Amino acid sequence: MTHRLSSKVMIVTGAGSGIGRASALRFAAEGATVAAFDINAETLAATIQQIHMAGGQAQPYVVDVTNADAVAASVGQVHTAHGQIDGVFNVAGGSGRRFGDGPAHECSPDGWLTTLHLNLTSTFLVCKFALEIMLPQRSGVIINLSSILGMVGHPEFATHAYAASKAGLIGLSRAMAAYYAPYHIRVNVIAPGLIKTAMSERAQQNEHILSLLPGLQPLTGSLGQPEDIAAAAAFLASDEARFITGVVLPVDGGWLTQ
Repeated sequence: MTHRLSSKVMIVTGAGSGIGRASALRFAAEGATVAAFDINAETLAATIQQIHMAGGQAQPYVVDVTNADAVAASVGQVHTAHGQIDGVFNVAGGSGRRFGDGPAHECSPDGWLTTLHLNLTSTFLVCKFALEIMLPQRSGVIINLSSILGMVGHPEFATHAYAASKAGLIGLSRAMAAYYAPYHIRVNVIAPGLIKTAMSERAQQNEHILSLLPGLQPLTGSLGQPEDIAAAAAFLASDEARFITGVVLPVDGGWLTQ
């Protein structure tokens, strides 16, 4: 491991599982002190234990990132504890299918609002309170997790509030990248394809979708791994990416090459 993130304090949201856990582990292995945010205390504790067993530094923050007061308090606690916040990787979010998301004509109004709140508002809140600390530092990096479905549509993945929320993250991120560049704050986006996480369990159990993977993600013909996203995030968080901002990086096994 290169220790590209040594001396950096990095917030990772959704750190209790999936891409968030893989990224918290990777950031710690790269030398960062990780402030791990998640709403689930049990899974978050498991992530922290893995980091500590590997010799890394991390602290848990049990927080609902859709709650403005809770986010402000947790970000403030990180700053008080460490005196700096060098980066944020906003991973927390999820599918809105259980809330009523679906094709636009079937998506319920509550499903729409809940999904946007879960994916877009949550990221905005973490960015807002982290930026209040990064601005006087005149430095920082923000990475927001979008989705390939925020860039292209596909009839097999008809959750339109989810797609809108992930497209919104791209617009938000590019606007922030332009505005905060003079303050030496970088903002970039990672857009994963289908990744093997709990959120993609429906796809993993669907033989028809699995049969499409050689065409959707021709590089491997299979789902990606959380570690694939974590590796991309570690690069974007590091000083090796110091000249990169406003980028949307697909990590999609070739989906967008079609």
